[in-house]
Amino acid sequence: MKETQEKEFYEKTKDWDFSKFEIESETLTNWEFYEILNELATKDSKILDLGTGGGEKVIKCFPECSEIIGTDYSKEMITTANKNLKESGRKNITFRVMDNLNMDVPENYFDIVVARNTPTDPKAIYKCLKEGGYLLIHGVDRDDCWGLKMLFGRGQGYNDIKPISLVDYENVLNANFKDVELVPIHDREYFNNEYLFKAFLKKVPIIEDFNYDSINEEDDVLLDEYISKNTYNGKIRLLRRYYGITAKK
Repeated sequence: MKETQEKEFYEKTKDWDFSKFEIESETLTNWEFYEILNELATKDSKILDLGTGGGEKVIKCFPECSEIIGTDYSKEMITTANKNLKESGRKNITFRVMDNLNMDVPENYFDIVVARNTPTDPKAIYKCLKEGGYLLIHGVDRDDCWGLKMLFGRGQGYNDIKPISLVDYENVLNANFKDVELVPIHDREYFNNEYLFKAFLKKVPIIEDFNYDSINEEDDVLLDEYISKNTYNGKIRLLRRYYGITAKK
């Protein structure tokens, strides 16, 4: 997806609350992003969340601590995040618009920087972390939903020569972080019916040109083929491939 299309997509999406899709997840990897975050954080921690989206995960899953700043380059996402924050009643969270690749934050300020499914500049992140601070990255890898992408002949990262997980890993190493670990994360997601599955695919950028307006006839035929081959006990299965990175300044 081109940068202009990507920004348009996120402005239209406005939030990342997937509860309405009733997804049943089965995690095959013993690496849990929010468990690690909550183990690292203390009541005095200052946390920066990059790619915060509509703020749902920050509000529900982030620890009570001194300060949390959530950023996203989509104004609509941040509008949604502030609305969700007001409804939550939490007092230690602030949301604002910021481009991760042009960060505007104080140096040596944060104890933990979190980046979830979003581009990063590890050198800029290194500068804004305190000495001994941590970076946590959760990303979507190239082979995520690979069977679906092969069927369509396109998709997020489909033509990438090097997996984004390896690119991120190398960039973190080159930024002078230490104790850098890269973990592949394998999940299975199950959808209760065809309607929820198709609605989900329109919500996320897994398949390019699938997120705008109505599904075209050709895509609908391909989806029906995928669904027929990947239905188990009445539920549609999607194989997810993520990655996690932990690092220390």
